[in-house]
Amino acid sequence: MSRYGRADSEWDELADAGRGFLVERAKLGRLTSYTELNVTLARRTGCRPFDFERADERAAMGYLLGLIVERDQELAPSDPPLMLSALVNYLGANDAGAGFYQLAKELRLLPMSASADEKLGFWAGQVKRIHERHGAGPARA
Repeated sequence: MSRYGRADSEWDELADAGRGFLVERAKLGRLTSYTELNVTLARRTGCRPFDFERADERAAMGYLLGLIVERDQELAPSDPPLMLSALVNYLGANDAGAGFYQLAKELRLLPMSASADEKLGFWAGQVKRIHERHGAGPARA
């Protein structure tokens, strides 16, 4: 089945490569940007990069991040679940994108009515726990 113009095999490859890259970032105690993730995925997989000028391609990156969270939970379960996608933010921003919070709500990790402060606290807690799980210290940009 094809989603966003990519075959399931491509999604699998992108999810594996994306998870690997985010785990590397976690071990370094770092965050990354959508742009850096996109460039790294294209380089490591040979798959075409996502075109962030297009809404459907931005949605496709969000779908990929959901796959990465799912794959990470399968390979390294935690309770409560960790969302490896917490390490991805916008260039110049200091938290995750709207899709991160929506997925957290769908996974029942964040209340549907979460305030901006609750969202920020949840995100910061996820980043801290991810870095701790991978043996890193505090996050660095």
